[in-house]
Amino acid sequence: MVSDPISVASTVPAGPGSEELVEARFTENVLRERHAVPLQGGTATAMPLTPSLPLRKPWALPPAGLAVFYGRPETPRLFHYFLPRLLAEGKRVLCLDGANRFDPLLIARLARQRGIAAAEFNQRIRVARAFTCFQLTELLVRVPRFLEKFAADALIVTALPDLYFDEDVRDRDAAVAFRHALDALRALAPLPLGIAVFSDATSFAGSRRVMFPQLTAQATELWRFTLDGESGKLRLIGEEGGKRAGRGCRGQVAGDRAS
Repeated sequence: MVSDPISVASTVPAGPGSEELVEARFTENVLRERHAVPLQGGTATAMPLTPSLPLRKPWALPPAGLAVFYGRPETPRLFHYFLPRLLAEGKRVLCLDGANRFDPLLIARLARQRGIAAAEFNQRIRVARAFTCFQLTELLVRVPRFLEKFAADALIVTALPDLYFDEDVRDRDAAVAFRHALDALRALAPLPLGIAVFSDATSFAGSRRVMFPQLTAQATELWRFTLDGESGKLRLIGEEGGKRAGRGCRGQVAGDRAS
């Protein structure tokens, strides 16, 4: 049985004048450590993909609609670095963590680097973990009930549709569960809720890869993480796709300057 989201007694960094910074130093070597993500330091820059597309800063989730982030194996972990701006604005976040990537120690470290007390954001985030595709579907179906008790402004989901690629689950069962998950996301569309999915689906092979295009088909924004071959820095690129063209941002992803 899937349990209700639980309160997480950890903080997320936030501070005035530092929205363009992400509190960590990331390199490919650090990736081997327990609490690391392969990014490198620097200041975020952004350019619209086309002049007609409104520009939105990196590391900011949409206030409404469905945004899908993909492109790198570490993508399900990168959602941590979208939290500071949300929580600094007083927003509440509900996280359905199918990738089992929620890291209180990493978040606490980010908070310490900004000098933020843990209690300040303790009541603004709830986390529920799913370990099977069926559990993740159930959590998505139950989001409206969660919102009755915890009025979240943003919903973050990891490992969708990654969890549905489990070889121990029959194709038909996985397809049915995924269809119900998409229906649950679609039912949330009228709500004033920003939804962000962080997926590593494109690194998987097999017939179920069709699930990722089915997900992006109902997305309002599509973002791809890519590693720059020359600089080795991670970039976040807004792409055309889904129901509406992604709000373009192209450039080096923000990184920390602290040691």
